[in-house]
Amino acid sequence: MAASEQTAVAQEFTHIRIVMGMVVGLGVTRLLSGVARIVQHPRQYKIYPVHLAWVAYLLLMLVHFWWWEFGLYHLRIWTFGVYLFVVCYAIILFLLCALLFPDSMLDYKSYEDYFLSKRAWFFGVLASAYLLDVVDTLLKGEENFARYGNEYFIRTPLLVLLCLAAIATDNRIFHRVLVTFALLYQASWIWRLFDTLA
Repeated sequence: MAASEQTAVAQEFTHIRIVMGMVVGLGVTRLLSGVARIVQHPRQYKIYPVHLAWVAYLLLMLVHFWWWEFGLYHLRIWTFGVYLFVVCYAIILFLLCALLFPDSMLDYKSYEDYFLSKRAWFFGVLASAYLLDVVDTLLKGEENFARYGNEYFIRTPLLVLLCLAAIATDNRIFHRVLVTFALLYQASWIWRLFDTLA
């Protein structure tokens, strides 16, 4: 690739990263504002550890998204369709954040009541984010896709199936185990495969 062509691709990517950054920033803001509201008014609504663990998971997911999307730097041709896909992926992540902290809790007794009543929305959107990740990974090239090995072909269907199970049940033990597994696995996934940008 010629130097002038590299410069043009870098400029396009910078422009797109700014838009992604705005959406990711809104998601992080939503999560941190929600946590701050809990700290400011701890007795207003009873907290639910599973809910807070999903907040931690999404914060990790957003930071990771911003980190791994740097892999799109290697994309030589940007089309509006690819740009729209990446922005929609970021919007899905923001929607997950908004689902964890609604504008009003007046219709709910606690965060547990809220989270379990909205679990179909939350886990449905989360499952779609896992599926979007497959397309995103393919956009970055076959070499990038291959680096995840066979684990990726088990990971994505497993996470989607667990989301479907979470939609189907309000069993508190299942939800505790699921969020614990999700947090530990996501941290492991990042540590093993995304420690550097290379």
